[in-house]
Amino acid sequence: MHDALIDFPLVIKLPVVWREMDSLGHVNNVIYFTYFENARIAYFERVGMPEKMVENSKGPILGSTSCRFKAPLVYPDTIWVGARMRGLSEYRFHQNYLVVSEKLGRVAATGEGAIVYYDYLLAQKTPIPETLRQRILAFDPLAETENE
Repeated sequence: MHDALIDFPLVIKLPVVWREMDSLGHVNNVIYFTYFENARIAYFERVGMPEKMVENSKGPILGSTSCRFKAPLVYPDTIWVGARMRGLSEYRFHQNYLVVSEKLGRVAATGEGAIVYYDYLLAQKTPIPETLRQRILAFDPLAETENE
């Protein structure tokens, strides 16, 4: 693993697969959002969020996401994707993502996501439960709370 991932409490290892390549010979830009999603879901699983969704039909919904490309990825490679919480407010999570290439030995991309805690039955945002907030802060001690 790379030193850049040291502050990321959640890090997953993924292969770069052939089907992710585009006609220009590198991983297509849209695939990076799948890498972020894989890390985001793994993070949520670690803090027990899927169980909460089953119990009460409330959970995360992606509000926005962005990516900064630092170096092109190519097949074959193995990447490490980190996720960390950088902001918790009453209704939202703000996450940072980092993609590191083993082959290149460097950061290939950084990203952010704004995730809203959502009531799927009422189709509206809803406050993040305090128990979930505490699990996130215990798992990710560098996470910060912020105002809406």
